[in-house]
Amino acid sequence: MLKETTVGSGEWEGFYKEREADGKYKCLYHGYFKDGGPMGASYLYWVDGHPDAQAFERYLADHPGAIDLWIGGHTHTNPDDILNGRSHIERKWNVNFLNCCALTKYHGTPGLCIPQSRPLTFTEDSSELLVRCYMHTNDHAPQGWYKSAQRQVTLRHRFVMPRP
Repeated sequence: MLKETTVGSGEWEGFYKEREADGKYKCLYHGYFKDGGPMGASYLYWVDGHPDAQAFERYLADHPGAIDLWIGGHTHTNPDDILNGRSHIERKWNVNFLNCCALTKYHGTPGLCIPQSRPLTFTEDSSELLVRCYMHTNDHAPQGWYKSAQRQVTLRHRFVMPRP
């Protein structure tokens, strides 16, 4: 994801640099690793060898609405999670940002990595996009469609199915 667009995409949010009373780092999403836990663990941090480059962020800030939808799948957390005011589906720079999935149960913080998918439903001649959430296990909620995480987003253009 791009910096500060969706849940866990801000500085240190993937790693979390707070310490517990015993001096150990408090784990939020991606956990503490002895040899690293960079401040950019949950967003596109390196671009062309430059740390915290924010090349795409600057471009989109200078060209609002240049694209309709940015799809990424990085922060492995429950579908209702909100951190620093950001959920899995947010709008910034007139772009819809979608943190679409966590397809593994075992990567990331135990109990926070909930296997899920975000199927997208485009409707012919409509600018409305339906984003649903499918739970692959019953660890967080019953397996199946997770209604409270469903969102409708508006695109700049109406969807037209390409014709051969």
